[in-house]
Amino acid sequence: MAAKGLGFHTICIAAPPKSSKPRHFMVNCSVRLSSGTSAGVVERPWKVADARLVLEDGSIWRAKSFGATGTQVGEVVFNTSLTGYQEILTDPSYAGQFVLMTNPHIGNTGVNFDDEESRQCFLGGLVIRSLSISTSNWRCTKPLGDYLAERNVMGIYDVDTRAITRRLREDGSLIGVLSTERSKTDEELLEMSRTWDIVGIDLISGVSCKAPYEWVDRTDSGWDFNSDGQSGESFRVVAYDFGIKQNILRRLASYGCKITVVPSTWPASETLKMNPDGVIFSNGPGDPSAVPYAVETVKEIIGKVPVFGICMGHQLLGQALGGKTFKMKFGHHGGNHPVRNIRNGSVEISSQNHNYAVDPATLPEGVEVTHINLNDGSCAGLAFPAMNIMSLQYHPEASPGPHDSDSVFGEFIHLMRQVKGSS
Repeated sequence: MAAKGLGFHTICIAAPPKSSKPRHFMVNCSVRLSSGTSAGVVERPWKVADARLVLEDGSIWRAKSFGATGTQVGEVVFNTSLTGYQEILTDPSYAGQFVLMTNPHIGNTGVNFDDEESRQCFLGGLVIRSLSISTSNWRCTKPLGDYLAERNVMGIYDVDTRAITRRLREDGSLIGVLSTERSKTDEELLEMSRTWDIVGIDLISGVSCKAPYEWVDRTDSGWDFNSDGQSGESFRVVAYDFGIKQNILRRLASYGCKITVVPSTWPASETLKMNPDGVIFSNGPGDPSAVPYAVETVKEIIGKVPVFGICMGHQLLGQALGGKTFKMKFGHHGGNHPVRNIRNGSVEISSQNHNYAVDPATLPEGVEVTHINLNDGSCAGLAFPAMNIMSLQYHPEASPGPHDSDSVFGEFIHLMRQVKGSS
């Protein structure tokens, strides 16, 4: 059907200045109707709700879509960061999850390729309150919506993120389904949310690299905030990719490390043949108990070379040492978590992203808790000096920040230097 016009007119009467004689004039108005629109029904000039977020508790949240379309299932978590949404989007640790941003205004800086933390977006979807209608940043290359559409990532906005966050804090992380498909009923989406589970799933294998590679890029000089503590020494480091963020590699390179990145399934025997000065066990998504092969690899390496575990790597070290991990109520996700360094009494503001934690009461004698999260008292760092082990539950490489914990890379360098000097 061809487009039609719906016309009407208004007659106005006005008296010009210094004249008592009124003048009549007519204003003609028309509205174009798109093809297929019924006569008398005008298509709205603004976007209307066309998406649903259905949670396993039965709640249904109507929203507007941006990015990709379709139907996707995932675990809903909230992130309290004010900035850095592009780093969050490309953090492999969010695989299998929908990230809800508590900061209400998202997208105002667009996206740029310098802030990528991995080769693609691994998260299931993005949930925000308000999508910026414009971008304003000198590094911006495209708007957020176009970026998500190109990477087949769903996003929704104009939804009450405060109410959903309160629900997650009270009830814990919930499985949800995002959908823009009208053919699917609310009941079908609810059934999907109640029959899917993230616990016990190996998510690491889907985000890890497939073959070893060398990493050489350092932190750009314009962004290097801690160059004073770096020496001219060189250390050979093997980094296990359980979903590693590129800024971990940049910071290690900036501290003088020559890095070989290996897949999550890389045999410990092959790593030891490389004769590294140290080994990094990286961050990664999901349940550490779902990847027993990774725990066995860690067991075979610890005690032979200095090791440093970050996030998932910290949890795998905890299990390899005989400890247990548990799923937290709603996890830690954000760039404003206070952590106390027990050794020196200092407090760091940290970037965190994890749903599991190590239970320190299950660890053997000799393993010490070095850091605690001040929000809930959970274990945020471990050390086992007898086996040259150190680990953090959070992200010392945080990009865009905070940078309070960056000096821990210097501590790892010191540990490798000590062991290297004594051999």
